Amino acid sequence: MTVDTRFYASLGALTLETAAALTGSELAGDPKAEITGIAAADRAQKGEIAFLEGDAAHAALSARLTVLVVSEAARARVPDGVSFLVSRQPRYAHGQISRALYQPRHLQTQEPAQISASAHIHSEAIIGPGVVIGAGAAIGEGTVVRPNSVIGPGVQIGRHCSIGASVSLYCALVGDHVTLLSGARIGETGFGVTPGPQGLEDAPHYGRVILQDHVTVGANSCIDRGVFGDTIVGERTKIDNLCQIAHNVVLGRSVIVAAFGGISGSVKVGDGSMLGGRVGIADHVTLGEGVSLAASAGLFRDVGPGETWGGTPAKPIRQWMREVAWLNKQSNPKKRD
Repeated sequence: MTVDTRFYASLGALTLETAAALTGSELAGDPKAEITGIAAADRAQKGEIAFLEGDAAHAALSARLTVLVVSEAARARVPDGVSFLVSRQPRYAHGQISRALYQPRHLQTQEPAQISASAHIHSEAIIGPGVVIGAGAAIGEGTVVRPNSVIGPGVQIGRHCSIGASVSLYCALVGDHVTLLSGARIGETGFGVTPGPQGLEDAPHYGRVILQDHVTVGANSCIDRGVFGDTIVGERTKIDNLCQIAHNVVLGRSVIVAAFGGISGSVKVGDGSMLGGRVGIADHVTLGEGVSLAASAGLFRDVGPGETWGGTPAKPIRQWMREVAWLNKQSNPKKRD
């Protein structure tokens, strides 16, 4: 997706030649090719630079892709007519280029006023003491923002929402009747780590968080913004206290996530699913509609609609219960007699 300039300030376009010098990469193609944005390889539009790591044999590529950063092994995957850079660490190089193109507005120097003059606050919204509201933010009718919360630049909050004390909101679009309990952290960068020349580096994130109508997020829970796309929480989804929702996760409508739930990056959860306490889900897993995961389940693979799973590693509930019963029997000699 195109980077949302409400949240990220454009620093101007780069040429591929400039990007090669910035990253120490080998240039192939048109040195004057213009880089105007960033994206994932399967969604990139003209001028948006993406990256490919490894041999990228199964990578999907956008038909409108025009510039890339690739590893030596992925060079053969570059389509005709696409200009590219070859780097030993494509994701790191892509991050360097990203930082030269955009800066998160909430990391720029803030204006001295606690509430920006360019913020749009409805006359019937209630703003508690110590609240900080950034430039271009908007807060709707009847919304209450309790003490010491931070509403970042460009954040949009709908009507009749309840924002608890010491909440932080960055790079987020929030619907109507949304409840965020105290200490919730919405829109921070996710746990994206990439190797760099000096060791591990934090990968930059340029996506958003979208909270649809009637969502509830519990106290001290965290929802990370997307890397390039969005992290989305569907209508009437309820997230308990002390949960972690990683970057690019999509939760459907009326999903329940009980306390201590941890959902890794790019997971998709279908409408009406229920996740018990301490459930953990590995990255890029997909759950169908109406799935139930028993408390403390550790899920590493996709689950079809309507299924109930439990255990670690998680498996269909009847299989898991039979295995637990067998193990209990084997470990107790009196029960075997």
